[in-house]
Amino acid sequence: MNIIISTHNKDKLRELLNAFEAVSQDINFKTLKDFPGIGDIEETGSTLEQNALIKARTVKEITGLPVISDDTGLEVDALEGAPGVYTARYAGEDCSYNDNVNKLLKNMIKIPLPNRRAKFKTVMAYVDDNVEFTVEGCANGIISRSISGENGFGYDPIFYIPEADKTFAEMKMEEKEIYSHRGKAIRKMVDLLSQHFDNFDKQSAKE
Repeated sequence: MNIIISTHNKDKLRELLNAFEAVSQDINFKTLKDFPGIGDIEETGSTLEQNALIKARTVKEITGLPVISDDTGLEVDALEGAPGVYTARYAGEDCSYNDNVNKLLKNMIKIPLPNRRAKFKTVMAYVDDNVEFTVEGCANGIISRSISGENGFGYDPIFYIPEADKTFAEMKMEEKEIYSHRGKAIRKMVDLLSQHFDNFDKQSAKE
């Protein structure tokens, strides 16, 4: 069984492949590197779910293969849910991870610790010839006042998980998967895929 993981973000791809391959040995995961003709897909949705489905449907239409895609947003309480769907481009188009982190720290410089709560959300979509479904994973944390840790990517150095007493960037990948929004979404997706393929196999046997 071949499934494409639809992302051009090499850091996100590394996490996705590591997690999926650890829990599912029966699927051959392909990436967009296998389809160099597929460029960036414009995310025109107003929600994470819409954007995840846009990416999955687009790649499915081009390749004819089942596709998994995701969209992730950071929602900061004190900023009324921002940056949200603009998380990856919070500091502008073609911005770097550091640009986004520095802008967020600057915008929150006067916000005291009790009010620095935030939530990371990942919505993951699966699309094939027969079904479409989405799952969501959430991680609750606090935006720290300074950068800490050298692992991970994006906002990981300032997203602090109280129960672990670490930022995501202070965790190794396997530990991050336990707490992270993406890790939780992946586990939900694997459960649904297992049900879907089991039902598909049973139906095929009847036919």
